[in-house]
Amino acid sequence: MDFIPRWIAWEITRRCNLRCIHCRSASETVVKEHPDFSTEEAFRVLEDIASYAKPVVVLSGGEPLLRTDMFDIAQKGTELGLRMCLATNGTLIDDDRCRRIKESGIKIVSLSLDGSTAEIHDDFRKQKGAFEGTIKAAELFRKHGIEFIINSSFTKRNQKEIPKVYKLAKELGATAWYMFMIVPTGRGEEIMSELISKEDYEKILEWHYHMEKDEKDILVRPTCAPHYYRIVRQKAKEEGIRFERRSLKFSTGGAKGCIAGQLICLIDVDGNLLPCSYFPKPAGNIFKQSFKEIWENSELFKELRDFKGYKGRCGACEYIHVCGGCRARAYAVYGDYLEEEPFCSYVPKKMRKSIPQ
Repeated sequence: MDFIPRWIAWEITRRCNLRCIHCRSASETVVKEHPDFSTEEAFRVLEDIASYAKPVVVLSGGEPLLRTDMFDIAQKGTELGLRMCLATNGTLIDDDRCRRIKESGIKIVSLSLDGSTAEIHDDFRKQKGAFEGTIKAAELFRKHGIEFIINSSFTKRNQKEIPKVYKLAKELGATAWYMFMIVPTGRGEEIMSELISKEDYEKILEWHYHMEKDEKDILVRPTCAPHYYRIVRQKAKEEGIRFERRSLKFSTGGAKGCIAGQLICLIDVDGNLLPCSYFPKPAGNIFKQSFKEIWENSELFKELRDFKGYKGRCGACEYIHVCGGCRARAYAVYGDYLEEEPFCSYVPKKMRKSIPQ
Protein backbone atom coordinates (compact mmCIF):
# COMPACT_ATOMS: atom_id res chain seq x y z
CA MET A 1 0.00 0.00 0.00
CA ASP A 2 1.41 3.39 -1.01
CA PHE A 3 0.91 5.97 1.72
CA ILE A 4 0.18 9.01 -0.44
CA PRO A 5 -2.11 11.79 0.88
CA ARG A 6 -5.21 11.69 -1.30
CA TRP A 7 -7.78 13.48 0.85
CA ILE A 8 -7.34 16.22 3.46
CA ALA A 9 -10.11 17.74 5.54
CA TRP A 10 -9.19 21.22 6.72
CA GLU A 11 -10.97 22.89 9.62
CA ILE A 12 -10.67 26.53 8.59
CA THR A 13 -12.83 27.87 11.44
CA ARG A 14 -14.04 26.72 14.83
CA ARG A 15 -17.14 28.90 14.53
CA CYS A 16 -20.51 27.36 13.69
CA ASN A 17 -24.16 28.38 13.71
CA LEU A 18 -25.33 24.96 14.95
CA ARG A 19 -24.65 22.85 18.07
CA CYS A 20 -24.87 19.28 16.76
CA ILE A 21 -24.81 16.52 19.39
CA HIS A 22 -22.03 14.59 17.64
CA CYS A 23 -19.77 17.49 16.61
CA ARG A 24 -16.11 16.42 16.53
CA SER A 25 -14.89 20.02 16.88
CA ALA A 26 -17.43 21.08 19.55
CA SER A 27 -17.93 24.30 17.56
CA GLU A 28 -19.61 27.44 18.85
CA THR A 29 -21.25 30.44 17.17
CA VAL A 30 -18.88 32.98 18.72
CA VAL A 31 -15.30 32.19 19.72
CA LYS A 32 -13.70 34.94 21.78
CA GLU A 33 -10.34 33.23 22.32
CA HIS A 34 -8.04 31.62 19.74
CA PRO A 35 -9.32 33.35 16.58
CA ASP A 36 -9.07 31.69 13.18
CA PHE A 37 -5.76 31.87 11.30
CA SER A 38 -5.26 34.59 8.67
CA THR A 39 -5.81 34.43 4.92
CA GLU A 40 -2.06 34.69 4.39
CA GLU A 41 -1.44 31.71 6.66
CA ALA A 42 -4.09 29.76 4.77
CA PHE A 43 -2.38 30.47 1.46
CA ARG A 44 0.97 29.35 2.88
CA VAL A 45 -0.52 26.05 4.04
CA LEU A 46 -2.02 25.42 0.59
CA GLU A 47 1.29 26.18 -1.10
CA ASP A 48 3.06 23.81 1.29
CA ILE A 49 0.61 20.96 0.56
CA ALA A 50 0.66 21.55 -3.20
CA SER A 51 4.46 21.43 -3.27
CA TYR A 52 4.27 17.84 -2.00
CA ALA A 53 1.03 16.32 -3.37
CA LYS A 54 -2.21 17.16 -5.13
CA PRO A 55 -4.90 15.72 -2.86
CA VAL A 56 -8.57 16.56 -2.49
CA VAL A 57 -8.83 19.36 0.09
CA VAL A 58 -12.18 19.70 1.85
CA LEU A 59 -12.77 23.08 3.51
CA SER A 60 -14.60 22.30 6.71
CA GLY A 61 -15.21 23.61 10.20
CA GLY A 62 -17.23 24.55 12.17
CA GLU A 63 -19.17 26.14 9.37
CA PRO A 64 -16.62 27.29 6.74
CA LEU A 65 -19.04 29.77 5.18
CA LEU A 66 -18.71 31.89 8.33
CA ARG A 67 -15.23 32.87 7.10
CA THR A 68 -15.45 35.90 4.81
CA ASP A 69 -12.33 34.73 2.93
CA MET A 70 -13.52 31.14 2.38
CA PHE A 71 -13.89 31.59 -1.36
CA ASP A 72 -10.46 33.26 -1.60
CA ILE A 73 -8.96 30.19 0.08
CA ALA A 74 -10.82 27.88 -2.31
CA GLN A 75 -9.70 29.93 -5.32
CA LYS A 76 -6.07 29.79 -4.18
CA GLY A 77 -6.21 26.02 -3.82
CA THR A 78 -7.74 25.68 -7.28
CA GLU A 79 -4.96 27.80 -8.78
CA LEU A 80 -2.38 25.52 -7.12
CA GLY A 81 -3.91 22.45 -8.74
CA LEU A 82 -5.61 21.09 -5.63
CA ARG A 83 -9.09 19.57 -5.93
CA MET A 84 -11.05 21.86 -3.65
CA CYS A 85 -14.30 20.78 -2.00
CA LEU A 86 -16.60 22.24 0.65
CA ALA A 87 -18.34 20.69 3.68
CA THR A 88 -21.28 22.78 4.95
CA ASN A 89 -24.37 22.24 7.05
CA GLY A 90 -26.28 23.98 4.24
CA THR A 91 -28.11 26.58 6.29
CA LEU A 92 -26.16 29.54 4.84
CA ILE A 93 -26.44 28.59 1.16
CA ASP A 94 -28.04 31.13 -1.19
CA ASP A 95 -27.83 32.05 -4.88
CA ASP A 96 -24.82 34.31 -4.40
CA ARG A 97 -22.85 31.67 -2.51
CA CYS A 98 -23.70 29.13 -5.21
CA ARG A 99 -22.28 31.48 -7.82
CA ARG A 100 -19.11 31.97 -5.79
CA ILE A 101 -18.75 28.21 -5.22
CA LYS A 102 -18.59 27.71 -8.97
CA GLU A 103 -16.31 30.71 -9.58
CA SER A 104 -13.79 29.58 -6.95
CA GLY A 105 -13.41 26.15 -8.56
CA ILE A 106 -14.97 24.08 -5.77
CA LYS A 107 -15.66 20.68 -7.34
CA ILE A 108 -18.26 19.20 -5.02
CA VAL A 109 -20.06 20.14 -1.79
CA SER A 110 -21.17 17.93 1.08
CA LEU A 111 -24.36 18.56 3.03
CA SER A 112 -25.49 17.08 6.34
CA LEU A 113 -28.83 15.30 6.64
CA ASP A 114 -29.49 13.18 9.73
CA GLY A 115 -33.22 12.59 9.52
CA SER A 116 -36.01 12.32 6.98
CA THR A 117 -38.10 14.93 8.81
CA ALA A 118 -37.47 18.32 10.38
CA GLU A 119 -38.33 16.96 13.83
CA ILE A 120 -35.60 14.31 13.75
CA HIS A 121 -32.89 16.26 11.90
CA ASP A 122 -33.36 19.45 13.93
CA ASP A 123 -33.20 17.47 17.19
CA PHE A 124 -29.88 15.97 16.08
CA ARG A 125 -28.54 19.35 14.96
CA LYS A 126 -29.94 21.25 17.95
CA GLN A 127 -31.27 23.99 15.69
CA LYS A 128 -34.82 24.61 14.54
CA GLY A 129 -34.83 25.17 10.77
CA ALA A 130 -31.67 23.15 10.08
CA PHE A 131 -33.61 20.55 8.06
CA GLU A 132 -35.28 23.22 5.97
CA GLY A 133 -31.85 24.78 5.32
CA THR A 134 -30.41 21.51 4.04
CA ILE A 135 -33.38 20.86 1.74
CA LYS A 136 -33.18 24.40 0.38
CA ALA A 137 -29.41 24.08 -0.17
CA ALA A 138 -29.93 20.88 -2.17
CA GLU A 139 -32.51 22.64 -4.34
CA LEU A 140 -30.14 25.57 -4.94
CA PHE A 141 -27.28 23.23 -5.84
CA ARG A 142 -29.47 21.50 -8.42
CA LYS A 143 -30.54 24.88 -9.77
CA HIS A 144 -26.91 26.01 -10.20
CA GLY A 145 -25.55 22.68 -11.45
CA ILE A 146 -23.38 22.03 -8.39
CA GLU A 147 -22.68 18.40 -7.52
CA PHE A 148 -23.29 17.54 -3.88
CA ILE A 149 -22.87 14.66 -1.43
CA ILE A 150 -25.16 14.02 1.52
CA ASN A 151 -23.47 12.93 4.75
CA SER A 152 -25.70 11.35 7.39
CA SER A 153 -24.62 10.54 10.94
CA PHE A 154 -26.38 7.93 13.04
CA THR A 155 -26.75 6.95 16.68
CA LYS A 156 -29.44 5.00 18.52
CA ARG A 157 -31.70 8.07 18.43
CA ASN A 158 -31.97 8.08 14.63
CA GLN A 159 -30.77 4.67 13.40
CA LYS A 160 -34.29 3.67 12.30
CA GLU A 161 -34.13 6.59 9.89
CA ILE A 162 -31.30 5.10 7.82
CA PRO A 163 -33.41 3.70 4.91
CA LYS A 164 -35.58 6.82 4.88
CA VAL A 165 -32.61 9.21 4.75
CA TYR A 166 -31.04 7.14 1.96
CA LYS A 167 -34.28 7.42 -0.02
CA LEU A 168 -34.50 11.17 0.61
CA ALA A 169 -30.88 11.69 -0.50
CA LYS A 170 -31.76 10.06 -3.82
CA GLU A 171 -34.89 12.19 -4.18
CA LEU A 172 -32.85 15.35 -3.54
CA GLY A 173 -30.51 14.52 -6.42
CA ALA A 174 -27.32 13.90 -4.47
CA THR A 175 -24.34 12.47 -6.35
CA ALA A 176 -23.52 10.28 -3.33
CA TRP A 177 -24.83 9.34 0.11
CA TYR A 178 -22.37 8.62 2.92
CA MET A 179 -23.69 6.80 6.00
CA PHE A 180 -21.51 7.85 8.96
CA MET A 181 -21.28 5.59 11.99
CA ILE A 182 -20.54 7.99 14.85
CA VAL A 183 -17.10 8.04 16.47
CA PRO A 184 -17.36 9.64 19.95
CA THR A 185 -14.94 12.57 19.81
CA GLY A 186 -15.39 16.30 20.50
CA ARG A 187 -18.98 16.92 21.61
CA GLY A 188 -19.70 13.35 20.50
CA GLU A 189 -18.01 12.06 23.65
CA GLU A 190 -21.17 13.05 25.51
CA ILE A 191 -23.23 10.52 23.53
CA MET A 192 -21.17 7.38 24.23
CA SER A 193 -24.34 5.73 25.55
CA GLU A 194 -26.09 6.49 22.26
CA LEU A 195 -23.65 4.60 20.05
CA ILE A 196 -25.28 1.92 17.92
CA SER A 197 -24.74 -1.56 19.39
CA LYS A 198 -22.32 -4.07 17.87
CA GLU A 199 -25.22 -6.29 16.85
CA ASP A 200 -27.19 -3.53 15.16
CA TYR A 201 -24.00 -2.19 13.58
CA GLU A 202 -23.46 -5.53 11.82
CA LYS A 203 -27.10 -5.69 10.68
CA ILE A 204 -26.96 -2.14 9.31
CA LEU A 205 -23.79 -2.88 7.35
CA GLU A 206 -25.39 -6.03 5.93
CA TRP A 207 -28.41 -3.93 4.91
CA HIS A 208 -26.01 -1.49 3.22
CA TYR A 209 -24.36 -4.33 1.31
CA HIS A 210 -27.65 -5.53 -0.18
CA MET A 211 -28.75 -1.96 -0.90
CA GLU A 212 -25.45 -1.01 -2.55
CA LYS A 213 -25.38 -4.18 -4.63
CA ASP A 214 -28.61 -3.13 -6.36
CA GLU A 215 -28.10 0.64 -6.35
CA LYS A 216 -27.50 2.16 -9.82
CA ASP A 217 -28.46 5.82 -9.43
CA ILE A 218 -26.44 7.15 -6.52
CA LEU A 219 -23.02 6.25 -5.15
CA VAL A 220 -23.22 5.03 -1.53
CA ARG A 221 -20.56 4.56 1.13
CA PRO A 222 -20.65 3.57 4.82
CA THR A 223 -18.09 5.82 6.52
CA CYS A 224 -16.17 5.20 9.75
CA ALA A 225 -17.27 1.58 9.33
CA PRO A 226 -14.12 -0.22 8.15
CA HIS A 227 -15.44 -3.71 8.84
CA TYR A 228 -17.88 -3.16 5.97
CA TYR A 229 -14.98 -4.20 3.74
CA ARG A 230 -14.93 -7.54 5.56
CA ILE A 231 -18.71 -7.93 5.23
CA VAL A 232 -18.63 -7.17 1.49
CA ARG A 233 -16.12 -9.95 0.92
CA GLN A 234 -17.97 -12.41 3.13
CA LYS A 235 -21.36 -11.80 1.53
CA ALA A 236 -20.06 -11.79 -2.03
CA LYS A 237 -18.28 -15.09 -1.39
CA GLU A 238 -21.44 -16.62 0.11
CA GLU A 239 -23.44 -15.53 -2.93
CA GLY A 240 -20.74 -16.55 -5.39
CA ILE A 241 -20.65 -13.14 -7.05
CA ARG A 242 -18.04 -10.53 -7.92
CA PHE A 243 -19.06 -7.35 -6.15
CA GLU A 244 -17.54 -4.33 -7.88
CA ARG A 245 -17.93 -1.01 -6.08
CA ARG A 246 -18.19 2.24 -7.97
CA SER A 247 -15.87 5.08 -7.00
CA LEU A 248 -16.50 8.80 -6.64
CA LYS A 249 -14.03 10.97 -8.54
CA PHE A 250 -13.38 13.08 -5.45
CA SER A 251 -12.95 10.19 -3.01
CA THR A 252 -9.75 8.65 -1.67
CA GLY A 253 -9.78 5.78 -4.13
CA GLY A 254 -8.73 3.58 -1.20
CA ALA A 255 -9.62 -0.10 -1.09
CA LYS A 256 -9.22 -0.42 2.69
CA GLY A 257 -11.54 0.40 5.56
CA CYS A 258 -9.63 2.62 7.98
CA ILE A 259 -7.19 4.82 6.11
CA ALA A 260 -6.52 7.37 8.88
CA GLY A 261 -2.97 8.66 8.56
CA GLN A 262 -2.49 6.39 5.56
CA LEU A 263 -4.35 8.12 2.72
CA ILE A 264 -6.26 10.81 4.62
CA CYS A 265 -5.77 13.31 7.43
CA LEU A 266 -7.31 16.37 9.06
CA ILE A 267 -5.76 19.76 9.69
CA ASP A 268 -7.55 21.41 12.60
CA VAL A 269 -8.00 25.15 13.02
CA ASP A 270 -4.89 25.35 15.22
CA GLY A 271 -2.76 23.72 12.53
CA ASN A 272 -2.53 20.29 14.15
CA LEU A 273 -2.29 17.45 11.65
CA LEU A 274 -4.52 14.59 12.83
CA PRO A 275 -4.94 11.10 11.31
CA CYS A 276 -8.61 11.75 10.52
CA SER A 277 -11.53 13.94 11.50
CA TYR A 278 -12.32 11.82 14.59
CA PHE A 279 -8.82 11.10 15.88
CA PRO A 280 -7.84 13.85 18.37
CA LYS A 281 -4.11 13.08 18.57
CA PRO A 282 -1.76 15.33 16.58
CA ALA A 283 1.08 14.02 14.45
CA GLY A 284 2.59 17.50 14.15
CA ASN A 285 1.65 21.11 13.43
CA ILE A 286 1.43 22.58 9.94
CA PHE A 287 2.27 26.06 11.23
CA LYS A 288 5.56 24.78 12.67
CA GLN A 289 6.56 21.97 10.28
CA SER A 290 6.13 21.19 6.60
CA PHE A 291 3.32 18.89 5.55
CA LYS A 292 5.86 16.52 4.00
CA GLU A 293 7.87 16.29 7.22
CA ILE A 294 4.82 15.38 9.28
CA TRP A 295 3.33 13.00 6.72
CA GLU A 296 6.54 11.05 6.15
CA ASN A 297 8.23 11.17 9.57
CA SER A 298 5.52 11.29 12.25
CA GLU A 299 5.81 8.36 14.67
CA LEU A 300 2.02 8.33 15.01
CA PHE A 301 1.50 7.90 11.27
CA LYS A 302 4.23 5.25 11.12
CA GLU A 303 2.46 3.23 13.82
CA LEU A 304 -0.89 3.47 12.03
CA ARG A 305 0.75 2.18 8.84
CA ASP A 306 2.38 -0.79 10.58
CA PHE A 307 -0.49 -3.29 10.63
CA LYS A 308 1.70 -5.84 12.44
CA GLY A 309 1.51 -3.63 15.51
CA TYR A 310 -2.28 -3.83 15.80
CA LYS A 311 -3.59 -5.62 18.89
CA GLY A 312 -6.40 -7.96 19.89
CA ARG A 313 -8.76 -9.28 17.27
CA CYS A 314 -7.62 -6.72 14.70
CA GLY A 315 -4.02 -7.89 15.00
CA ALA A 316 -5.07 -11.50 14.50
CA CYS A 317 -7.65 -10.86 11.79
CA GLU A 318 -7.33 -12.22 8.26
CA TYR A 319 -9.09 -9.06 7.05
CA ILE A 320 -6.50 -6.68 8.55
CA HIS A 321 -5.39 -5.39 5.14
CA VAL A 322 -8.92 -4.63 3.89
CA CYS A 323 -10.48 -3.45 7.16
CA GLY A 324 -7.97 -2.44 9.81
CA GLY A 325 -10.62 -1.51 12.36
CA CYS A 326 -11.45 2.11 13.22
CA ARG A 327 -8.33 3.49 14.89
CA ALA A 328 -10.20 6.58 16.16
CA ARG A 329 -12.91 4.45 17.77
CA ALA A 330 -10.30 2.22 19.44
CA TYR A 331 -8.60 5.35 20.78
CA ALA A 332 -11.90 6.81 22.05
CA VAL A 333 -13.01 3.61 23.81
CA TYR A 334 -9.71 2.11 25.00
CA GLY A 335 -7.32 5.04 24.95
CA ASP A 336 -5.09 2.97 22.63
CA TYR A 337 -5.31 3.51 18.88
CA LEU A 338 -3.62 0.18 18.16
CA GLU A 339 -6.25 -1.80 20.07
CA GLU A 340 -8.98 -3.84 18.37
CA GLU A 341 -12.07 -2.23 16.82
CA PRO A 342 -14.55 -2.11 19.74
CA PHE A 343 -17.68 -2.21 17.59
CA CYS A 344 -16.83 -5.24 15.46
CA SER A 345 -18.28 -8.62 16.49
CA TYR A 346 -16.17 -10.74 14.15
CA VAL A 347 -13.81 -13.35 15.66
CA PRO A 348 -10.76 -14.03 13.44
CA LYS A 349 -10.17 -17.62 12.34
CA LYS A 350 -6.92 -17.99 14.28
CA MET A 351 -8.67 -16.96 17.54
CA ARG A 352 -11.55 -19.44 17.31
CA LYS A 353 -11.29 -22.32 19.72
CA SER A 354 -12.00 -25.74 18.32
CA ILE A 355 -15.26 -27.19 19.56
CA PRO A 356 -14.92 -30.66 21.11
CA GLN A 357 -16.90 -33.32 19.27
